[in-house]
Amino acid sequence: MNVEQKIIQLLGLATRAGKVVTGEELVVREVQAKRARLVIISEDASANTMKKITDKCSFFNVEKHVFGDRVLLGHAVGKESRVVLAITDAGFSSKFSEYLNEYTRR
Repeated sequence: MNVEQKIIQLLGLATRAGKVVTGEELVVREVQAKRARLVIISEDASANTMKKITDKCSFFNVEKHVFGDRVLLGHAVGKESRVVLAITDAGFSSKFSEYLNEYTRR
């Protein structure tokens, strides 16, 4: 199983566990409240959304990764297309961090 498949499976598991928040405004709220441990944004996000999420994550010291497109992220969490996701659990976020760092190194 490749790293991309592992990330997608872990997204599904985290969603079923109730540890994923989707949607730009809800993710920003979680980041500001310091509940978001890691943020995943799609590669096809608009420049405005990318800047807003990047700035919030930098200011509040939340790890951010760019992965997949909006359809892939939406499918992974069992919804329509999603541009940005926040992981709110420390255990899931550390595993996501490991996989996403491996994904970006290839």
